[in-house]
Parts: sequence; structure tokens; C-alpha cells
Amino acid sequence: MSIVIGQSHRKKPGAPPPVSDINVTPLVDVMLVMLIIFMVITPMLSKGITVELVQTKNPIAMQAADKEDAILISVTRDGKVYLGTDQFNDLPSLGTKVKDQLTNRVDKTVYLKSDSRARYERVVEVLDNLRAFQVDQIGLLTEQIKEGDAMAAPGA
Repeated sequence: MSIVIGQSHRKKPGAPPPVSDINVTPLVDVMLVMLIIFMVITPMLSKGITVELVQTKNPIAMQAADKEDAILISVTRDGKVYLGTDQFNDLPSLGTKVKDQLTNRVDKTVYLKSDSRARYERVVEVLDNLRAFQVDQIGLLTEQIKEGDAMAAPGA
């Protein structure tokens, strides 16, 4: 009988077998963080109230309307008037507020965007009110007609 000291008859544990599954936990974590970031930032990107702009064939580009400090007036489909995101029921108070914002500015342009289904009478009221407060530089914002839209309605 022989006794061997120091050697074990047990098998030594080897490396675990390779895992062929993809670990998606880090991917899900990154995607959730990106989703939260986009959910927070997206509302800040829109300026003023969203309206469906009138479509024209040859619009003039007005990049200054996209600036952070641009004065933007919106007329919605139901005739409500907004300065930025603040609603104005009284047009003279709108004129006063715009006049105050224009003081000490180099660019005195006010941008007006109107919903394509808004009553023309309401848009003219807003324009007349701005002119009464000596606002002379007014840019009317429109959208260019897309090629697909022009082909779909040739008589329109």
C-alpha cells in the first residue's frame, strides 16, 4: 500500500465554459439614458406654439427666426395669439409687450407664423396691431411646398 501525500485525487476545476449569449444589460442602460435625455431636450427645441404653416412655392429663408432671442408671434387655427408660449387675448397688450422687447435691439424684426387654416381676418388684426405700435419689420413664416404635395394636388 502506498500513500501519496500532497496529491489530491479530485479533479481541479477548470475555466467555466464560454457564454455565447450577448449581455444586453449595458445596452439597455445606455438606451434608457439616451431616451431620457431626448425626452428632456426635445420640448426645449420647439420655439413658440406649433402650427401648420402655410405652404408656398418660393419661400424666403429667414434663419434669424430660429435664433434664441427672436420675437415669434403665432396665430393658431382657432384664432388664439401667442408671443412665444404666452397667450394674449388682448391685442394692445401684445403690441405693448412686443414694443418693450424691441427696445435696445439691433434686429427689430418680429416673426409671425400663422396656421394655414387660421382666419385671414385674425392675422390681419395682429399685423395691424403691431403696425400701430410702430413695429415695421415683420417676417411672415411659411413652409416650402414639397415635391410630393405639388404632384398630389396639381389644381390646388
